[in-house]
Amino acid sequence: MDHQKIAIIGLGRIGSAFLGNLLARSGRGVNVVGVAEASDTPGRQLAIDAGLTIATLDEIVALGSGVDILFDLTGLPEVRREIREKLMAQDNHHTVVASETIARLICSLTATDDLPEIAGRSIGY
Repeated sequence: MDHQKIAIIGLGRIGSAFLGNLLARSGRGVNVVGVAEASDTPGRQLAIDAGLTIATLDEIVALGSGVDILFDLTGLPEVRREIREKLMAQDNHHTVVASETIARLICSLTATDDLPEIAGRSIGY
């Protein structure tokens, strides 16, 4: 079975909940290949406890086609722009960038808990 290789940028409240959901499905077609979080968050600790290496955005982008779906869960327009620019600079036409909207959809279909609500956040691309 092919596994979807997933990377997550941003392990705040949304990213933490989403990472937990993905880790619970490990071995069922999902492989988390990279996470990036600069702050000391529960999601960062969850990633470390799961044996994942905390990477930088540049390190994740450098994985190229080793990432099928990159979830940008930062909610920051400048990070969205940076991700797109870095993928284009690498001529990466493989990796799909997904936003918090897609993470929410996945969690609503697979998780028993809802993702936390963050008021005032921009969630689209």
